[in-house]
Amino acid sequence: MKAYDVTVIGAGAAGLIAAGRAAELGLNVLLVEKMERAGRKLLITGKGRCNITNDTDITEYFKQINPNGKFLKHAFSTFFVNDIISLLNRNNVETTVERGQRVFPSSNKASDIVNALLNWTISKKTEILYNARVSKLLYKDSKLLGLEVNINGTSNTILSKNIIICTGGNSYPATGSTGDGYHLAMEAGHTIEPVRPALVPLETEGDMAKQLQGLSLKNVNAVVWINGKKHTEEFGEMLFTHFGLSGPIILTLSRIVVDGIRNKNKVEISVDLKPALDTQKLDARLVRDLNEHGKKRIDNIFREWLPSKLIPVFLNKIGIDPSLECNQVNSKIRKQILFLMKDLRFTISGHRSFKEAVITAGGVHLSEIDSKTMESKKIKGLYFAGEVIDLDANTGGFNLQIAWSTAWLAANSCKTNE
Repeated sequence: MKAYDVTVIGAGAAGLIAAGRAAELGLNVLLVEKMERAGRKLLITGKGRCNITNDTDITEYFKQINPNGKFLKHAFSTFFVNDIISLLNRNNVETTVERGQRVFPSSNKASDIVNALLNWTISKKTEILYNARVSKLLYKDSKLLGLEVNINGTSNTILSKNIIICTGGNSYPATGSTGDGYHLAMEAGHTIEPVRPALVPLETEGDMAKQLQGLSLKNVNAVVWINGKKHTEEFGEMLFTHFGLSGPIILTLSRIVVDGIRNKNKVEISVDLKPALDTQKLDARLVRDLNEHGKKRIDNIFREWLPSKLIPVFLNKIGIDPSLECNQVNSKIRKQILFLMKDLRFTISGHRSFKEAVITAGGVHLSEIDSKTMESKKIKGLYFAGEVIDLDANTGGFNLQIAWSTAWLAANSCKTNE
């Protein structure tokens, strides 16, 4: 029966870093992956480009992470933005910083990141088992002994002093993220904060979004209303789909929305199409344009104000005859136009499934993990890294940095635990 210093479960972002680092420290490492190859979810991140990290400071990271970014203070001090960039550079991956401080491989190929990390991990003499599913952890008197792995229908017992669970969450299950780590953690006595989709598109009532399908809006402001009270807002880009709303600002807001729906609240999203103008200034512009184009049809003047796909929606909601001349638009109609421009509102009926969620919220409860080591407070020698932990962040590379940092710290801690 073979024994290892460290066994890493899951060959994704966190798993590759954890295995490579542990092996680099001279430990005998086994990396177990249930799929036929490593890094399947990494390959589709950033629309296949892989948003590696975000080149901003630690204070901004804390703001972007839920539910408690400061839990990562020690992990970030151990391995942060410059460290992952440097590691990739040393392994022949050049990087570039784009809008919003997002860092990508210069090649725009996520496969370059996967190949670089996999080759680095292998170069450190890590042993890798593919098509191998961990069925249970073995421990006695709160001390880790090893694990059972199912390979081709046969159960194999592997002894291991340390185990790092890097199995990811439930998002994009086709890549292998099916919540295995949560089950292993629960069997070990851990509390799992309820898992739910995060950074996920939202479904809306009615057919207004469907009419606008494919329309992308830039520089708009979206506000979440819960039970009639303003909750939070985001400025930027969004997209209408056949089922509802998507795009960067909607994904960022979705965490609040999903929780609101789970709590059976009424959730709405209000879109301000003209956030650069307050109500008074926008009204003044409408008055001016209507006066200057008195003989024009109202549907034509709308082209000065809105994308073409929005025009029939506005005309229908307000009940305006498209042939109405601008000089016939009274103050009541103008105020209705103004109101819709500043508050185009959608009632949220639900959200898309884990198949379309970028990440998973929830996971192993933070109170049961030592933030200075990533070790379980319940089972000695058991560690957690990446999405399996109850930490999730907004878009922009923050989630992958959580994976890199927690995995590196966990690997370092395994060496200390020798």
